[in-house]
Amino acid sequence: MPSHHPFSTRYLSATDVIDMVQRKGVEACLRGIADYILADFLRWGAFDKSARVASHSRDGVIELMPIADDQTYAFKYVNGHPKNTRWGLPTVMAFGVLADVATGAPLLLSELTLTTALRTAAMSAVAARALARPGSRTMGLIGNGAQSEFQALAFHHLLGITTLRLFDTDPAATAKLQANLQGTGLRTVACNSTAEAVRGADIVTTVTADKTNATILTPGMLAPGMHINAVGGDCPGKTELHADVLRHAQVFVEYAPQTRIEGDIQQLPADFGVTELWEVLAGQHTGRASDAAITVFDSVGFALEDFSALRFLRDTAAELGMGQPIELIPQLSDPKNLFGLLRTHNPLLRAVA
Repeated sequence: MPSHHPFSTRYLSATDVIDMVQRKGVEACLRGIADYILADFLRWGAFDKSARVASHSRDGVIELMPIADDQTYAFKYVNGHPKNTRWGLPTVMAFGVLADVATGAPLLLSELTLTTALRTAAMSAVAARALARPGSRTMGLIGNGAQSEFQALAFHHLLGITTLRLFDTDPAATAKLQANLQGTGLRTVACNSTAEAVRGADIVTTVTADKTNATILTPGMLAPGMHINAVGGDCPGKTELHADVLRHAQVFVEYAPQTRIEGDIQQLPADFGVTELWEVLAGQHTGRASDAAITVFDSVGFALEDFSALRFLRDTAAELGMGQPIELIPQLSDPKNLFGLLRTHNPLLRAVA
C-alpha cells in the first residue's frame, strides 16, 4: 500500500490578499506582477493556450480562463455583470487555482477580485512600456470606476505619468477617483467629456463597464503619437473604439483567437492585421513604427496574466508566511479506497463493518 502523504491546499482569502497588498504596498505589487507577466510572456511558446470559456446571459457573463505549462496549471473563475452595483456587488468577482501538472493536486486557491484589478493594470503598463512614446506624461482616463485607481497608479509608477485627465458619465465616480489618488503625486483634472479628457494626452486608457457596442473614442479625437489602452471592451457585443480608430492605428493584442471574438477588433474582418504583444516583448516584431504612429493595445484579459498573478501571490504568501492550509482534497490512507472515508466518518457504517 502506498505511504500516506498529508496534503493541503494553501488558501488566500480576500482579507489575506488585502493584507498582502497593504504590507507590500500597491506600487511593489504592481511592479511584481508586471515582472511576472513579462517573464511569462517571454515564455509564450511554453504554454498550452486557449480562449476562455464564456457563459453569457442577459445581464452579464461568467467565464473560466485556463492555461498551463509543463509544470503548473492555472484557471480563473470570473464574472462581468455591469448592473451588480445596484445590488451592492462588484461588477467583477473572481477566484483562481494553481495546480501541479504532474499530480493534478491543487496547490493554491485564492481570491482574484482585487488581484484582477492589479494584474489588469500591470498588464496595461507592460504593454504601454513597449508601445507608448518614451517620455509620455499625460494620460486621459475614460471610465473612473473600480479599475481606475489601479490603472492610474500603474501608469504613474511604471511609466512616469504625472497628469490624469478624467471623465466618467457619473461625476461621483470621478470625485471618488480624485479622492483616492490624493497624496500619490498624480495631478488630476476632471473633464466634461471624453473629447476634453483626451485633448493633449500622450496615452488614453478606456475602462468602461457598459456591456454595449459603444464608441467612446472616435477618429476625430486621435492625435499623432497617441497610445490607446482599450481595456473595457472584453466580450462579444461590447466595444469602446470606433472601427476607424482601429483602421488608423497599429493594433496589438494578447491572444488573437480570443481578441477577435471579444475585443474591439470584433468589429473588423477576421483578416484585419494585428500583432500579438509577446512578439514585441521578445523582439520578434517591431512595436511603434514612429513617434507619429497611433498604437492601440486591444486588451481583453488573457489567462496567462492570471497565471502570472497567481504565481506572484503564491511566492509572496510564502515569503510573508500568509494563507491557511485547507483540506480541499480528502486525505486517503489508501488512495484506491475512497468509499472507506465514509466508513471512517460514519459510525453506522463502521458498525456494519
